[in-house]
Amino acid sequence: MNPKPPFESLVTNHSREILGYLWRILGDSGDAEDCLQDTFLRSFKAYKRLDGDANYRAWLYKIATNTAYTHLKKRNAVAMRTSDLSSDVTLDSPTISPDDENRFPLEAVKSAIDNLPNKQRSALMLRKYQELSYAEIGLALNCSEESARANVYQALKKLREEFRDTPKDT
Repeated sequence: MNPKPPFESLVTNHSREILGYLWRILGDSGDAEDCLQDTFLRSFKAYKRLDGDANYRAWLYKIATNTAYTHLKKRNAVAMRTSDLSSDVTLDSPTISPDDENRFPLEAVKSAIDNLPNKQRSALMLRKYQELSYAEIGLALNCSEESARANVYQALKKLREEFRDTPKDT
């Protein structure tokens, strides 16, 4: 069994990348920072029980993913409770036309990614943006390496289908 590194080194070495991951999942920098703090608080409490041979990076991503999912559930519950209060907002709200979407392809891509199932979205983010291996993604999402690979594949397949007929030059 290898000796564990000091917890502070995990914070120093992984804060920036995990914050970026949380921001991509949550879409809000304040929420991402809150979840990052919660991630490190939870990991600090569990650190003494962690095996010295563990994959610390994947372990932190697992905690960050669970923290983000919990936050999203709370955010969606609040949004559902308050949606009736803002029903008149849609009367004068600007709408987005198909022409506008062609001018804002990044927003369309972000929206499509946000609409993916949680596990597919997380697997895609961990693979394409955080550059984790499928084995690390499996550890982070509490699934097998094959399931991690399938989730990334399905996410990419859905995104390709979504944008199949979208003009490439806008």
